[in-house]
Amino acid sequence: MGFPNCGGAIDGTHIPILGPEHQGSQYINRKGYFSMVLQALVDHKGRFTNINVGWPGKVHDARVFKNSGLFRRLQQGVYFPDRKITVGDVEMPKVILGDPAYPLMPWLMKPYTGALDTEKELFSYRLSKCRMVVECAFGRLKARWRSLLTRSDLSPKNIPIVIAACCVLHNLCEIKGETFMVGWEVEANRLAADYAQPDTRAIRRSQRDALGIRESLKARFQTEQGNQ
Repeated sequence: MGFPNCGGAIDGTHIPILGPEHQGSQYINRKGYFSMVLQALVDHKGRFTNINVGWPGKVHDARVFKNSGLFRRLQQGVYFPDRKITVGDVEMPKVILGDPAYPLMPWLMKPYTGALDTEKELFSYRLSKCRMVVECAFGRLKARWRSLLTRSDLSPKNIPIVIAACCVLHNLCEIKGETFMVGWEVEANRLAADYAQPDTRAIRRSQRDALGIRESLKARFQTEQGNQ
């Protein structure tokens, strides 16, 4: 899809729930409703390859990620096979793609923010274009199982099990090429309007190695653009 040595795209989405009896305020997200966070890593075909579900809606995506097993394994370099490539004059490991809410790491690339020149715009465009697979996957997941779009009255203990089961069933449908009706998405968008997704904000500093990799990728994309 145009991004070298990429192992997937990551994002979080909020599933509306009934406010729990205990520590209910922890589940109120920035849009003001009770929710539970589903974090997912998705491959280029929109299949979930790693999920983390159960964090309260008040918790920021970056914190969910930093406390996940996925983060630890990526940090240790054991999640993906050790397949580095050279970009410019830097070595680049397998990376995943995230939005600005996530920390910039040698193994996690995210868009530039603030005032952008043409090179930064091109890099951010290429990254965002590839990262759309995770947003599309969430859209298809919720369009197939629309109970994830409206408030779940299950106990907080059972909700993560149901969400995880829906993710597994989503993968089976995608792998088997099950029919996906356009009307489902229309209905899903109508239901989703009642529970808008909270905005996320960048809250982590970049690391020097990660900055070097991103700068080298930016230069590579600019060169490729010029050769077209």
